[in-house]
Amino acid sequence: MGKDEPIPTLVPVWGEDVFSQLSWFRIERLQRANVMVVGCGALGNEVLKNLALFGVGHLVLVDFDAVEFSNLTRSILFSRADAEARRPKVEVAAERLREIYPDVKVLPLVGDIGHDIGLGLMRQMDVVVGCVDNRWARYCLNRLCMRAGVPWVDGGIDALEGTARVFSPGKNCYACNLGPEALKDLSYRLSCSSAIRRNEQAGRAPTTPVIASIIGAVEAQETLKLLHPEELKRGELTSLCGKMFYYEGQHLAARVVDFTGYDPECPLHERWEPIEKMNMTTQWRVGDVLACLAERFGDPEVEISLGDHFFVDYLVLREDDRRVVTLLPDYAVERFVEEEPNLRHVPFHAMYQHEIRTLDARFPYPELTLERVGIPPWEVLPVKTRGETRYVELTDERSYSAYLDQNRQA
Repeated sequence: MGKDEPIPTLVPVWGEDVFSQLSWFRIERLQRANVMVVGCGALGNEVLKNLALFGVGHLVLVDFDAVEFSNLTRSILFSRADAEARRPKVEVAAERLREIYPDVKVLPLVGDIGHDIGLGLMRQMDVVVGCVDNRWARYCLNRLCMRAGVPWVDGGIDALEGTARVFSPGKNCYACNLGPEALKDLSYRLSCSSAIRRNEQAGRAPTTPVIASIIGAVEAQETLKLLHPEELKRGELTSLCGKMFYYEGQHLAARVVDFTGYDPECPLHERWEPIEKMNMTTQWRVGDVLACLAERFGDPEVEISLGDHFFVDYLVLREDDRRVVTLLPDYAVERFVEEEPNLRHVPFHAMYQHEIRTLDARFPYPELTLERVGIPPWEVLPVKTRGETRYVELTDERSYSAYLDQNRQA
């Protein structure tokens, strides 16, 4: 090639001439599929790259982190410029996925799976893939998937070891597989970036792109199997549901072991159904939402349960009973304390928080929006009325499809 000749583009042209080479996979199913990937680090990069190469048509990306330089040695979708600009991982990944597969529709969501993703959005997924780094995130992800009736694939990596598992409502539950020590340690969170920095300071590599590639490939493969339920049912494919794939790279060992736990009494198995959709968004004020629900159900005493979270309207300092107004969901209080000059040096045991767990006619802040209270878009609200619980799904300002269409055009 002469020095003045243009360099040919490497962006693939997707069509039947390419898709027909993909063996037994039903391409039309993959193109219609909705898959959520939670966590866009090293493992998430590999999963997303593989799903895009296979032609999965609709991807939702969830991660609250920005690209760091430590990500660059094991994350194929990120660049040095992304790290320098501290760009959100989901936004960068979405751009690179469109370069791999131009027809993919991607919805990037900067947020935490523990409190920023509504159950209504989860219900629209065919499969969810977990690429997270701690037990609490897996626990929250499992809780959402069990409520929504959606199978999910879990992967984890550490140094040269990795595992992959599949959890499915009615068959296998992450929470039911946790032992006493794991449950005790559940709320402890150590992010990948923190672990990486500690290992780099000690002159060690916390993990490698090789183990991320291996486990990410297994997760993607199991995802594709779950998108072919008829083939699974007929025994043409075998899922990892009820088993665990383990790979150890230092001495090159791999095995599949039984890994099933499903306690019928586990509260995380509660299916929220039937679900009724109502044209309300998180921008509505609490008072207006209660009025709308009261009219819908013919009950002026309707009560919205905040479910897994609660609202903190003020803190009380034990020393002098002084109140500090917060008006925040529980998960935002810690940051509030850290950023408040008069509180940042006060230990948490020296204060307590006033918690509100339900929204009803007695809620003292009816002018606050659902978003301010901590309810995410597409959430499903448990509404108590006349002795029963109804489940009401919020809409967003636009539908999921509209979000994807707009994102694709951008």
